[in-house]
Amino acid sequence: MTDPTTLPYRPCAGVMLLNAYGHVFVGRRSERKGASEGHGQWWQMPQGGIDKGEAAEDAARRELWEEAGVRNATFLAQTEDWLVYDLPPELVGVAWKGKYRGQKQMWYAARFEGTERDIDLKPRPDHKAEFDAWRWVPMGDLPALVVPFKRAVYTAVVAAFAPLGLGVESGSKPVTRHGARENAARR
Repeated sequence: MTDPTTLPYRPCAGVMLLNAYGHVFVGRRSERKGASEGHGQWWQMPQGGIDKGEAAEDAARRELWEEAGVRNATFLAQTEDWLVYDLPPELVGVAWKGKYRGQKQMWYAARFEGTERDIDLKPRPDHKAEFDAWRWVPMGDLPALVVPFKRAVYTAVVAAFAPLGLGVESGSKPVTRHGARENAARR
């Protein structure tokens, strides 16, 4: 078994995409063999690795495009520091080809400036689809939706960006789940 203390953290950037009602975009992870989350139906915000030589915000914008098809977003804020999580023991040495013990993540909050038709989960060239469905959720619901080992990071992201989700379009009734259905990936 790989000793996790000998492995580095994978640099990563994530985006909390907020709609006009202060709700957050989440995608349901496509079930894939060898996924870092293990098996299960988990929801998460767009996030992914930072390429060598790439700035964290540039990586966040790229991940938002690759995973959700979104380019119409205004970036508003970022976390003050990297947020870190460790993989559970059964995934160390397995996820990300065994190169990392977990991730260190820089998070960004962005306001969605498009329409829901702009959200497109189809895979980009040279990438597999990250999500197979999406929805808008209240910010406070995020930690309960994500795989358990990422919950502390999601709780910290919610705390950092909570003021951005308050008082948005007050008086308007948000539609968070589009009725009883979730938005399935357009393929």
